[in-house]
Amino acid sequence: MKLFKKKETATKPEDTQSDSRRSFLQKLGLGGVLVSLAGFSFQSIRSLIPNVLYEAPQKFKIGLPSNLSEGLTFLEDRRIYVFKEGRSFYAISGACTHLGCTVKYTKLNQPKHVEVNGQKKDIPYEFHCPCHGSKFYSDGTNYAGPAPQPLHWFKLEVSPDDGQLIVHMEEEVEQNFRLTV
Repeated sequence: MKLFKKKETATKPEDTQSDSRRSFLQKLGLGGVLVSLAGFSFQSIRSLIPNVLYEAPQKFKIGLPSNLSEGLTFLEDRRIYVFKEGRSFYAISGACTHLGCTVKYTKLNQPKHVEVNGQKKDIPYEFHCPCHGSKFYSDGTNYAGPAPQPLHWFKLEVSPDDGQLIVHMEEEVEQNFRLTV
């Protein structure tokens, strides 16, 4: 009786060739998957960044100083209040410093007698935020509600080309800034 004879396995050159081919194809497949994941990730992140910003310019002309009416002019599309007092001008932001709602300029029934920055003033007008109840004196100083800081004042200048007033929304100025024309 013969016992099972053990088969001898010899490494043939064809076997090593198929192993190296298999290894190469696995690496190629893994590389393809990684490249496609990287491309998909880049495309997903890039889609979150807009190609064009549709923002209005931060520096713009508002007209000739003589064409502005005495007192207050509200530029609704820019949310800016421009004040004319004789020959002096100043611009205050209409965006509440709490969450950016547009504040309303309100005439008071009776002027308030307040002390602002060490000076006593009669305040006939105030800014009121309709969203969360913040209140600002007529110079933009916050005194009630959740607004953390005063309304922003913007730089004004006269254009040398045509004499129009230019508002620089990217440049904030102190509350006592006045442009005299």
